[in-house]
Amino acid sequence: MTPPTNRGRPEPAPGLAEELRISIARLSRRLRTLRAHPGGDPGAAGPAPLSLTQFAALAALERHGSMTPRELADHEKVQPPSMTRVIAYLEDRGLVARRPHPTDGRQAVLTATDAGADLLANERRRKEAWLARRLGELSEDEREVLRRAAPVIDKLSRS
Repeated sequence: MTPPTNRGRPEPAPGLAEELRISIARLSRRLRTLRAHPGGDPGAAGPAPLSLTQFAALAALERHGSMTPRELADHEKVQPPSMTRVIAYLEDRGLVARRPHPTDGRQAVLTATDAGADLLANERRRKEAWLARRLGELSEDEREVLRRAAPVIDKLSRS
């Protein structure tokens, strides 16, 4: 009897999906523990870290440029009242700026401020530095496996 196929390809080894899910979730969770603190470092006294929703909203504004609050809520798949609270938090900390909409006086346009962009850049640098240190603990063969797997994992994430 031949193994079941997936578009002409053999099915993956049993357990691969579970192993990947668990490993990727653990790595993602570990990277999230390095969350940004507006105006401070992780573990430092002062402002609380950004929530995942706050961070994602700020990153979306930086990546996509200006957006209305409704566009941002739709993009992040959250309800407008929830996004209103997220925006207020980010504005209060100077990470997001609001300006009038150029053609619709009833709306506003949001953009990430320089402070918001700096916070995101520092967050990315800190996480990449942590990951680079962990990668340095692996053998060259292990790093090569990950180098080759990275585009495949990216492909999975986009499907």
